[in-house]
Amino acid sequence: MVLPQNGGGGMKLRLHQFLSKSGEFSSKADVKKAIWDGDITVNDSIVKNIAYEFKPAKRSVKYRGKELFLPETDVYFLLNKPAGCICSRLNSQELELNKTSIYEIFRDAVEPSVYESLVTVGRLDEDTTGFLLVTTDGKLVHSVTDPHKKIKKTYRVTTEEKITEQQLESIRNGVAVSVVEYGSLEEFETRPATIEIESEFCALLTIDEGKKRQIRRMFTSLDNHVNQLHRIATETMVLDDFNLEPGQFCSVTREQINRALFS
Repeated sequence: MVLPQNGGGGMKLRLHQFLSKSGEFSSKADVKKAIWDGDITVNDSIVKNIAYEFKPAKRSVKYRGKELFLPETDVYFLLNKPAGCICSRLNSQELELNKTSIYEIFRDAVEPSVYESLVTVGRLDEDTTGFLLVTTDGKLVHSVTDPHKKIKKTYRVTTEEKITEQQLESIRNGVAVSVVEYGSLEEFETRPATIEIESEFCALLTIDEGKKRQIRRMFTSLDNHVNQLHRIATETMVLDDFNLEPGQFCSVTREQINRALFS
């Protein structure tokens, strides 16, 4: 696998250098005009100084509202997460329990420096399968997991009991969840969600939040039990479009992710 070269995200660049590298402009004259016309913002403030210096990794640069990026210095993968894998690095206790981490899937497939920097974009439970983004881009992780963004995730839920109309209505209106875990009581109410029945025991559920084990807890609170949980999409980025078997992953671009998740 050929990895992208470092584009300077950790070092300071002048604004005109950043814009020239972004690929948005066809000439230096266009870069200067955009700056002098007030079309460029850095962290949402107009900057008209072409020599303005900043660290791209710590600033958001936009041209007429469109966020610009350097040629990718980070890597982005879409994984079809298999069952039985956790979404964290293994600690000593987990190693003793013979747990498996999704990071082991990448160990021999990427450079060691990339492997050490990989993080998951959110998490799936150990037995939950499907769509999982894995990246070295911390800014993306923050953007996708920010609860204010309300990024939609769609799951195929297979239950032990038939899904009733009353359960559907509760999910669409918000479920009051009350669970005792490790001796402490946790209570919360879920946001209204979208749910479509596929069969008596199966439904497509879309939520725009991500509390711990939320879907399983929702159905438990409604006197049902989730037997299988498979994430099929995040916003308009659909796992089936990438033809990945469980445990397989492919490279994707930040542009693909932005278009599907933030457009």
